[in-house]
Amino acid sequence: MKALFTVSLTAFAIYFNAVAVPLYILTVMMVVDYVTGMVSAWIKRELSSRKGLIGIIRKVCYLALIAAAMGADWLIYNGMSQIGVSMTDYTVPLGITVTVWLIVNELISILENLGKIGVPLPLFLIRIINRLKSIVDESEDK
Repeated sequence: MKALFTVSLTAFAIYFNAVAVPLYILTVMMVVDYVTGMVSAWIKRELSSRKGLIGIIRKVCYLALIAAAMGADWLIYNGMSQIGVSMTDYTVPLGITVTVWLIVNELISILENLGKIGVPLPLFLIRIINRLKSIVDESEDK
């Protein structure tokens, strides 16, 4: 029992280390997005505590989505291990994929907020934003 617990805890620690950096980046991006969204709303005189609370709830739900993806990773890895299938080639965990996808969404939102605030954005950056937004929108439609 001790060995199983130790192995499980070690596997979780290794997995979490792989997800840690994207989670840190996402956390910073969520804070920056929230602040730039509040500044944008304040400038446009649309500041609302209700909208702010909804924004916070949405960001907490992002973390729940990542937790669900990490749970799916755990189920896939352990389920396949139970039937004797090696998961050494499982190199794109769902938790990391979802986290990176959310980082892209946050970056798009930050740049949109900065544009609403009046920060001049370089044309190439606007093109990248529009391209990323269309890719994200296409993936949401599927």
